[in-house]
Amino acid sequence: MRPATRWTAPLAAAALAFTAGTAPVHAAPAVDPAVAPAARTAAVPAAWAPSGWTPRPAVYEVATERDVTLTMSDGVRLVADVRRPARDGRPVPGRFPVIVTMTPYNKSLPGANMASDHLVRRGYVQVIVDVRGTGGSQGRWEAFSAREQRDGAEAVAWAASRERPWSDGRVGMVGASYGAINQLFTAAQRPRGLKALFPVVPMGDAYRDVIGTGGQLGLGFVPMWLAAVSVTGLLPPTYAGADPARAARVLREHFGNIADFQIAMLLDALAGGDKAFDGPFYRTRSPLEIVDRVDVPTFIVGGEFDIFQRSEPMLYQRLARRVPARFVYGPWYHIDGASPALGVTIPGTPVPPGPSLQDLMLRWFDRYVRDVPDPALDRDVPPVTYFENGSGRWVKTAQWPPAGTRYQAFRLSGRAAPGRPGALTTGQATGGPDHVPWNPFAGLCTRSTVQWAGAGLLKYLDLSCEHDNSSNDALGVVYDLPVRRPLRLAGPINAHLVVSGSARDGQLTVRVEDVAPDGTATQLTSGWQVLSLRALDEARTVRRDGLIVQPYHPYTRASAKAMPKNTPVAVDVEVFPIAAEIKPGHRLRVSIQTGDFPHLFPPLPQLGRSIGKGVKIWHDPAHPSWVALPVTP
Repeated sequence: MRPATRWTAPLAAAALAFTAGTAPVHAAPAVDPAVAPAARTAAVPAAWAPSGWTPRPAVYEVATERDVTLTMSDGVRLVADVRRPARDGRPVPGRFPVIVTMTPYNKSLPGANMASDHLVRRGYVQVIVDVRGTGGSQGRWEAFSAREQRDGAEAVAWAASRERPWSDGRVGMVGASYGAINQLFTAAQRPRGLKALFPVVPMGDAYRDVIGTGGQLGLGFVPMWLAAVSVTGLLPPTYAGADPARAARVLREHFGNIADFQIAMLLDALAGGDKAFDGPFYRTRSPLEIVDRVDVPTFIVGGEFDIFQRSEPMLYQRLARRVPARFVYGPWYHIDGASPALGVTIPGTPVPPGPSLQDLMLRWFDRYVRDVPDPALDRDVPPVTYFENGSGRWVKTAQWPPAGTRYQAFRLSGRAAPGRPGALTTGQATGGPDHVPWNPFAGLCTRSTVQWAGAGLLKYLDLSCEHDNSSNDALGVVYDLPVRRPLRLAGPINAHLVVSGSARDGQLTVRVEDVAPDGTATQLTSGWQVLSLRALDEARTVRRDGLIVQPYHPYTRASAKAMPKNTPVAVDVEVFPIAAEIKPGHRLRVSIQTGDFPHLFPPLPQLGRSIGKGVKIWHDPAHPSWVALPVTP
């Protein structure tokens, strides 16, 4: 039986989630020496090395004023807790810099409220606001609506105002998940007083990241998330005892909105309505659409197995063009990715060596909110720090992907069948087509279930499938590349597959795995694509080294096109970013199935069009299929 401490931290953090040469049939060639350097081109330090910087000591206590009212420009009243530096239980007089946090998970719930004693005890005021329609706030919750985004800017302006006797007019923002996403929407409006952001595990694209990943519905996460917001929004507000009539009105408003927004959105998507496709609803709610308007320094923390794994590097890349920016990309799911920066310690969670993320948060705000000179910051904290799965190293680099990364096509080859690997080759492909049986429930015994169905919470069940996908691999076909020299990969991946089938639709799941000599297949990343939504937006598709490396599919109803019967067509599958080293003696595996349950499930009309015998993967010289891998020196 597990000790209680194993569970307390994860469960406290859980609230944050509610938020290629010719190859024979059975073999594959060794890695081409040209794409697997024996040594790195430059030494890569393994840790942050602070130049004598240490965090300021905690000199204050925390005093909280609850249920302070903020009246928005449309008359809706939001409530906030104002957490101030204190001594002997009383707020310290004077003005301090302010940290604003916006949460839909109820400001009275520890952990979910994203409170930071670490900052308040060192001289910051924190204002934690229930977003409209949640917690004790009035209004209708509609998840990142344009009106909610405006609330964020108005809350920052309120906190920066000289009318607040505890504010010196300088504001930063901090929060995880939902509390990270709304930072970007707020900053894009450039409210007066906002100086810096620290978003932890933020989303970039509402459709592609989590709602309609690959064109199917994220039913492993989205219903849980909507339910969590609903439940926390129905808890009695902390002012219920003092003002029961007001509390009752707010709760009735919240309850009525569940059917109008949460349930209505899910039913529309399942029925194949507008919410099953990308469009204005999701574009309004996608920070990548507005991130170029952010003009304040931003420190992003992301997870390599996070539900927002795809967009966190993209947000950093866009921000780094315009403002001082940092990016830490760790081997975290959504839960444990959020936890370290918010002061929740989860035993066994890898963290970067050097200062804690909470101390980095303090250092970031001291530099860019308090304007304290910190000449060693740029030297101590590199632009990008990421964890390299396989080697266990933390790598420092000046950009993402690292400088010198180049893409190479590894072609599918040989004759693959369930239980019999095909090959990956850098030379001429042969063989095929290979049959992948239709199985919408493939994926249950994979890391995807841990990553998406529980936003990482399921890792605490120690499921064997988290680290070994080999049983799931037997539900489709795999292509292996024996590795003789270290193969380092960092960046997004594209699987360009030539596919045919008798059904009008279907889905491809592509996993990239590290197969150990004992046969254990560890999923490093994955990607998904609905066949009828295979059209590309050429303007937003990324190409490098003559290859499509990050396809962009419109996922609109207008872009949908049925599969021609038994006719091969090219389909590009966006595989989310990887950061890994494949060791000599291991195999790099590309695994393909036709489902990823319970992470994804098709809208019912799409399901009806997909029923059949499965698909064929073509990879002969006339129909080459390949995977573009980011090979890093």
